[in-house]
Amino acid sequence: MSVSPELPKFRLGDVVRLRKPHPCGDDRWEVVRVGADFRLRCLGCGRYVLVPRRKFERAVKQILGSIPDGYQPEPPPPRPRRR
Repeated sequence: MSVSPELPKFRLGDVVRLRKPHPCGDDRWEVVRVGADFRLRCLGCGRYVLVPRRKFERAVKQILGSIPDGYQPEPPPPRPRRR
Protein backbone atom coordinates (compact mmCIF):
# COMPACT_ATOMS: atom_id res chain seq x y z
CA MET A 1 0.00 0.00 0.00
CA SER A 2 1.47 3.32 -1.00
CA VAL A 3 0.77 6.48 0.91
CA SER A 4 0.00 9.44 -1.32
CA PRO A 5 0.89 12.90 -0.08
CA GLU A 6 -2.05 15.01 1.01
CA LEU A 7 -3.14 17.58 -1.51
CA PRO A 8 -2.53 21.17 -0.42
CA LYS A 9 -5.59 22.96 0.95
CA PHE A 10 -4.55 26.35 -0.34
CA ARG A 11 -3.52 27.42 -3.85
CA LEU A 12 -2.07 30.58 -5.33
CA GLY A 13 -4.81 33.10 -5.92
CA ASP A 14 -7.16 31.78 -3.23
CA VAL A 15 -9.05 34.46 -1.30
CA VAL A 16 -9.41 33.59 2.37
CA ARG A 17 -11.09 35.18 5.38
CA LEU A 18 -8.96 35.20 8.53
CA ARG A 19 -10.19 35.24 12.11
CA LYS A 20 -8.66 38.63 12.97
CA PRO A 21 -9.07 41.64 10.69
CA HIS A 22 -6.12 43.64 9.37
CA PRO A 23 -5.64 47.09 10.98
CA CYS A 24 -7.16 48.63 7.82
CA GLY A 25 -10.44 46.89 8.76
CA ASP A 26 -10.61 44.22 6.05
CA ASP A 27 -10.36 40.49 6.81
CA ARG A 28 -10.01 39.18 3.22
CA TRP A 29 -6.59 38.11 1.95
CA GLU A 30 -5.23 36.78 -1.36
CA VAL A 31 -2.67 33.94 -1.17
CA VAL A 32 0.36 35.10 -3.18
CA ARG A 33 2.97 32.51 -2.11
CA VAL A 34 2.58 28.97 -0.75
CA GLY A 35 5.32 27.02 1.01
CA ALA A 36 6.70 26.81 4.53
CA ASP A 37 5.40 30.39 4.81
CA PHE A 38 2.42 32.06 3.15
CA ARG A 39 2.67 35.51 1.60
CA LEU A 40 -0.70 37.21 1.75
CA ARG A 41 -1.99 40.44 0.22
CA CYS A 42 -4.68 42.36 2.08
CA LEU A 43 -7.56 43.08 -0.29
CA GLY A 44 -8.44 46.24 1.65
CA CYS A 45 -5.17 48.16 1.48
CA GLY A 46 -2.84 46.01 -0.65
CA ARG A 47 -0.25 45.47 2.10
CA TYR A 48 1.76 42.19 2.01
CA VAL A 49 2.51 40.02 5.05
CA LEU A 50 4.44 36.77 5.51
CA VAL A 51 2.81 34.22 7.84
CA PRO A 52 4.22 30.83 8.94
CA ARG A 53 2.20 27.88 7.61
CA ARG A 54 1.05 26.63 11.01
CA LYS A 55 -0.20 30.06 12.12
CA PHE A 56 -1.91 30.65 8.76
CA GLU A 57 -3.74 27.29 8.76
CA ARG A 58 -5.09 28.00 12.24
CA ALA A 59 -6.12 31.57 11.38
CA VAL A 60 -8.16 30.75 8.26
CA LYS A 61 -11.86 31.03 8.91
CA GLN A 62 -13.18 30.51 5.38
CA ILE A 63 -12.00 30.11 1.77
CA LEU A 64 -14.05 32.62 -0.21
CA GLY A 65 -12.93 31.63 -3.71
CA SER A 66 -10.03 31.63 -6.12
CA ILE A 67 -9.06 34.53 -8.37
CA PRO A 68 -7.87 32.21 -11.22
CA ASP A 69 -11.33 30.53 -11.14
CA GLY A 70 -13.07 33.87 -11.63
CA TYR A 71 -13.68 35.07 -8.06
CA GLN A 72 -14.12 38.85 -8.07
CA PRO A 73 -13.75 40.31 -4.56
CA GLU A 74 -16.14 43.13 -3.81
CA PRO A 75 -14.52 46.45 -2.92
CA PRO A 76 -13.88 47.00 0.78
CA PRO A 77 -16.43 49.00 2.76
CA PRO A 78 -15.65 52.72 3.04
CA ARG A 79 -13.54 53.65 6.02
CA PRO A 80 -14.98 56.18 8.46
CA ARG A 81 -13.45 59.63 8.12
CA ARG A 82 -11.50 61.16 10.97
CA ARG A 83 -12.46 64.54 12.24
